[in-house]
Amino acid sequence: MWRRASVFIAVGLADLAANSLASALKAAIGVERPPLRYANPHALVGVPSGSSFPSGHTSTSFACATVLSFFVPRAAPAFYLLALAIGFSRIYVGVHWPLDVVGGIVLGVAVGLAVTALLRRGAGRRLSARRPRRG
Repeated sequence: MWRRASVFIAVGLADLAANSLASALKAAIGVERPPLRYANPHALVGVPSGSSFPSGHTSTSFACATVLSFFVPRAAPAFYLLALAIGFSRIYVGVHWPLDVVGGIVLGVAVGLAVTALLRRGAGRRLSARRPRRG
């Protein structure tokens, strides 16, 4: 971790941003969770309090997968497959609607792309600061 602190910081920032935005959207939109709307089938896990849209687990997992894919492009399919499995699991256990997961994917990828854009911009500034200016 100490050799690649930037990876740890970027993933943490993406996770924090995605979770914060998902929580704000849940509070603003207020979609009821499936077990609260329908008595059957029962959720396989405890039903979280709060609204359903977008899926916070999916948002954070896709945000982190996007940032990790920036650092290790060859592992991107594995990162996104894991994130997709997390999203699917939220539907499977009965605490989210499919559209909640789709919204989480969109939000997570958007946050991940924003974080990687910041990283690219910062890296570009460092590179331009090292180059001697022609004059």
